[in-house]
Amino acid sequence: MTRTRFSALAEAAHAAQPRTVALRRALHRHPEQGLEVPRTQAAVLRALDGLGLRISNGTSVGSVVAVLDGARPGPAVLLRGDMDALPLTEDTGLDFASETPGTMHACGHDTHVAMLASAARVLSGRREELRGSVVFMFQPGEEGHHGARFMLEEGVLDDAKLGTAPVEKAFAIHITSTEESGVLRCRRGPIMAAADAFTVTVTGRGGHASTPADAVDPVPAAAAMVGALQTVLTRRVSVFEPTVLTIGRITAGTTNNIIPATAELEGTLRSLSESARQFMRAEIPRVCGHIAQAYGCTAEVAMGAGYPVTVNDDGVADQVLRVGAELLGPQRSVAMANPLMGAEDFSYVLRQVPGALAFLGACPPGTAVADAAPNHSNRVVFDEAAMAAGVAAYAAFALDSLA
Repeated sequence: MTRTRFSALAEAAHAAQPRTVALRRALHRHPEQGLEVPRTQAAVLRALDGLGLRISNGTSVGSVVAVLDGARPGPAVLLRGDMDALPLTEDTGLDFASETPGTMHACGHDTHVAMLASAARVLSGRREELRGSVVFMFQPGEEGHHGARFMLEEGVLDDAKLGTAPVEKAFAIHITSTEESGVLRCRRGPIMAAADAFTVTVTGRGGHASTPADAVDPVPAAAAMVGALQTVLTRRVSVFEPTVLTIGRITAGTTNNIIPATAELEGTLRSLSESARQFMRAEIPRVCGHIAQAYGCTAEVAMGAGYPVTVNDDGVADQVLRVGAELLGPQRSVAMANPLMGAEDFSYVLRQVPGALAFLGACPPGTAVADAAPNHSNRVVFDEAAMAAGVAAYAAFALDSLA
């Protein structure tokens, strides 16, 4: 194989693989949800001990921020790994499966933490090659808890607080079981969607099922809303602004012979542009309110504020793919044709500094990509060998930015 400027870096990442795997498995056995992850935080601090980093813990959340200062002054680059798990009961049969009932690292955040910690170790041995600083952002609460927003409020991009020059770029890797192991994928522009949840409560007047004329039935009104909201997407939103609306729950009534007083819908809105997002956030209450009125009911709509669109900077996305091709080979650094409609709170960081999110394939050995259990499944398994590529990619991006 032809050697490149990143060959030694890849070798260092492979040498660190036993540590990377050990940390990942320890975290996988003891997953934690939400914004406070004390056991995970302590494991990160142990992994970073002795590397000569300036380390601080979060105050409002259980985060860790570590700063590696290069030998010469220059800008700062931020690398992020998220820490929290999901409310699932694991069914993988792994010998290091979760020992915490009802909690599982089903989205691979345990691998993210392990890869970022090993990248810090690899880079700490190359301080002389860095012109500037690397900020390692270990973030809890990505799974719907807005952990990145809390860390921004605490100053994870504040150069005065960090004691660095301004952060000029940010980079995060997300592992996925449904792509070929060791392949890095990135794209310009939107890479993940905004996600907003909403609840519609339709109120009528209850009564006996045998005499619907004496009641005001909220169920037909709720059913009409489901179809009408889908029509809004096809007739009011441009096909060039991809948007997905799903009603995931409909609840009404207690038995078969009672017309209930209320019905409730719960759904999610996914969008790849802020204009489509804001339009639909206004349309959902309007449409539901008018339909409720037409059926003699009222509707109360609660719109949640979810994560914004994750938008990669064009130049940084190109850099990620260029570095990936040099590090892993041209066939293993792939430009994504389309974004994903999942959401990611790294979007908050990318709103403030140019940066990119990339996906790292980790389909388990012996499993076809099409057959692999996906992220957020309680059966998901990741190929740990892919983590060496992730460690090297984190480190190579930092070195390429600060050389």
